[in-house]
Amino acid sequence: MKPSRRHFLRLAAGVAAVPPAAPFAWAQAYPTRPVRIIAGVPPGLAPDILARLTGQWLSERLSQQFIIDNRPGAGTNIGTELVVRAAPDGYTLLLANLANAVNATLYPDLNFNFIRDTVPVVGICGGAYVMAVNPLLPAKSIPEFVAYAKANPGKLNMGSGGNGTPPHVFSELFKTLTGVDFVHVPYRTSYLPDLLSGQLQLAFVSILASIEHIRTGKLRALAVTTVRRSDALPDVPAMTEFVAGYEGNVWYGIVAPKNSPSEIVEKLSKEAMAVVADPLFDTRLAALGNFPMWMAPAEFGKLIADETEKWGKIVRAANIKPE
Repeated sequence: MKPSRRHFLRLAAGVAAVPPAAPFAWAQAYPTRPVRIIAGVPPGLAPDILARLTGQWLSERLSQQFIIDNRPGAGTNIGTELVVRAAPDGYTLLLANLANAVNATLYPDLNFNFIRDTVPVVGICGGAYVMAVNPLLPAKSIPEFVAYAKANPGKLNMGSGGNGTPPHVFSELFKTLTGVDFVHVPYRTSYLPDLLSGQLQLAFVSILASIEHIRTGKLRALAVTTVRRSDALPDVPAMTEFVAGYEGNVWYGIVAPKNSPSEIVEKLSKEAMAVVADPLFDTRLAALGNFPMWMAPAEFGKLIADETEKWGKIVRAANIKPE
């Protein structure tokens, strides 16, 4: 029997009254295939190690592979642009870090705006660098170093991994707040051999790369760059104990392309927050010289915005240019 128009309208109204379940079901099922986490550095560097550690734990929690895809180049901008241009479906993510905040000012002609073109998912961890000097340098503390540097302007050489890298911008912040001067020497390879030999007098070095040299006396640690002392080097003072307002924190988190479904972002954030809260994960972070941050999307987004503004001022004041 042919249905009446009134019957048809009742059926249509009933269907319309049922709330759409597709987005919820989609988020519940996600991920149904491997997820890529782009790391804008070569394998073996700190961001890559952090990405692999996080990806391994997310794989276990979500029963799907999280594959680390290394896309180095242009100070992490190549990998970042790949994510910005990716489909906003939750299957291409970026391990974001301090470089993304610095690059917003360091590279004025980028084809993307990091804050506008990504959505924060979760803040994972932060980490300290350590201001280390060759033991031949007579300074044994930050006040002694400042006095020595002011008495010998331009005679000290400071190594870094290149213009705009964390060691460079951390050193420029130190120079701004203390009024000292030293020569920046950018390296395309590791600057540690020259620091150990005495060709360089100082550097801002990751704890992971320097801790054994500090423990064996081959380097002298003057201060860590975070506002609190590091558990990895508890006897080394924080820079703020001598230099008011100083903070240099390397941070890591995950972002996705803009317009990524909010349900997927929320699910990823929830699972990643559970990973960061796990004491075993915390132990692994500590071994790398890092500490957990537990930042939800809104808080992580604020950190990115604040860091972009902070380091943008340093880049402009020091007239730092990309190599």
